[in-house]
Amino acid sequence: MIHKKTRCGTLLFLLLIMMISGCSLTESSDSNIAGGNGGAPDAEAIEGPRYGGSVTYGYPSPFLGLFEPAFSEGEDDQYVLEFMTEPLLKISDDLTTAPGIANWQESADHKTFTFTIKQGIRWHNGDELTVEDWKFAIEVIASPEYTGSRYYSVEMIQGADAYHKGQAKEISGIKVLDPYTLRITMTSARVNTIDNLWAYPMNKNYYAGVSVKDMPDSDQVRKRPIGIGPFQISRIQPGESVELSRFDNYYQGKPYLDSVFYKVIDDKKAASLFASGDIDIEQAPRDAYEELKKLDNIRIIKSPELSYEYIGFKFGHWDDQAQTIVMDNPKFKDKRLRQAMYYALDRKTLIETFSYGLGRLMETPIPESSWARIPDDQINTYPYDPGMARRLLEEAGYTDKDGDGLREDPKGQKFTIRFDGMTGSTTADARAKAMLQNWRDVGLDVQLNGGALKDMNEFYEAVEKDDPSVEIFNGVWGLGSDPDPSGLWRENDPWNYPRWSSEENEKLIREAVELKAYDRDYRRQMYYEWQQLINEEVPMIFISDRETINPVSQRLQGVKVNALSNIIDPHTWWVTDGR
Repeated sequence: MIHKKTRCGTLLFLLLIMMISGCSLTESSDSNIAGGNGGAPDAEAIEGPRYGGSVTYGYPSPFLGLFEPAFSEGEDDQYVLEFMTEPLLKISDDLTTAPGIANWQESADHKTFTFTIKQGIRWHNGDELTVEDWKFAIEVIASPEYTGSRYYSVEMIQGADAYHKGQAKEISGIKVLDPYTLRITMTSARVNTIDNLWAYPMNKNYYAGVSVKDMPDSDQVRKRPIGIGPFQISRIQPGESVELSRFDNYYQGKPYLDSVFYKVIDDKKAASLFASGDIDIEQAPRDAYEELKKLDNIRIIKSPELSYEYIGFKFGHWDDQAQTIVMDNPKFKDKRLRQAMYYALDRKTLIETFSYGLGRLMETPIPESSWARIPDDQINTYPYDPGMARRLLEEAGYTDKDGDGLREDPKGQKFTIRFDGMTGSTTADARAKAMLQNWRDVGLDVQLNGGALKDMNEFYEAVEKDDPSVEIFNGVWGLGSDPDPSGLWRENDPWNYPRWSSEENEKLIREAVELKAYDRDYRRQMYYEWQQLINEEVPMIFISDRETINPVSQRLQGVKVNALSNIIDPHTWWVTDGR
């Protein structure tokens, strides 16, 4: 499962998307387009693709500027990466991993994979792509000095553990057979090895002399990043904009556009920016939907979002030395408290009022579009039920002892819960207040941490670093095509932000990818049992399986979207006016 942090307010967004080529494509058809001319191109557009011109892609908050997939953490940088680089494998329309730049042969025991990559593919600096670049990227992620969150995507390789612990100088399971052939041997057969294997190369020569620990702040990542994609970075204004120019030697052919301008915008002005032509495409905030529908110079492409919005509980912290979670916060130990907070939350009204109906209720971390999603009749759907919430709180000993309308804890002490969320939309504050009021209605004193919502980067820094003031937090995770929750839900996953796990959780996640799981029915049953566990234990409150709106200027043609991205094959984008 591939993940990315995402924004909330229009809610939040997340994690990094991998292998995005061609999954469940949605084109500009009348069935999924709203507003304007219904997506119909003008007469000039019918003439077909032409070279020249530029487009502006809008994004609502300052980006971090980690322009290397191995280090990038959120969609803010990922959108730039989707223009400038790409993985060696891709996702097909049925959400399975397919050959791309690389194809492979798999051994009978499912442990050894022999990959062959296409020849003649060039990096932006002119170097030819070889399998040494792929091997190098895996070694970076497996390095003891690596501080990113991608280790789960290489840990299955034989010898990666010893290399990661500094006990070996090489990863024994990787062997270069020739410049275009790489053999990788895994520690065991796992049904989703190909789905989870790291597939982004790093130019080995370009990083020569840079230690892994220094890479995130290096010029190669921050100032002069390169890739193998259709556009190359020509200028970076930190946190504000990125200019990308056409890469004429792109292996799939010369892109139509001359350039792409990635620009930080004020999302509250999204409709006016589209109306004036200042931006051509973005993943728009939901609170701009009604205004955007009135514009004639855009079309709106809707798509399901492979993601989930949640409210997480903090059960402990991350032990960086031991590389594991430590569940040392007893505040939310009683699951009746967590379940009561679930029942108390009017999620349906939150979606209808603050997300303009662009989403569906969900009860587990696996979205409805997945083959592994458990039917609702096999789990508790936690309907809005303040009465049930009150009963559970009474059973757990959370009672109002002093008559002020707010509950004390089982020891009779004042009980307050701090809530963290993100800014980003005109409704963010009102939405947070509605949540807090839902909980107050059942006697729980839940207050904004610090008295205000945080911007996205500040929010995730506090959550990731386990700031002691963070107790519950409203986030969104974007997901990959495979339902394996590794990377987010195990005890040794840095992205396990609630810092929750259990023996049963670890067992089910592990068994769902082992040899027996090559039987799809068996694997589905493992994920059903895992979802039942999560549904009962409630380490998170799940809010919605969301729908995305993608406004696109009528001058911009060739845009497709899917559940993972609205930047698909940008080398085929073109503009009707040549500007």
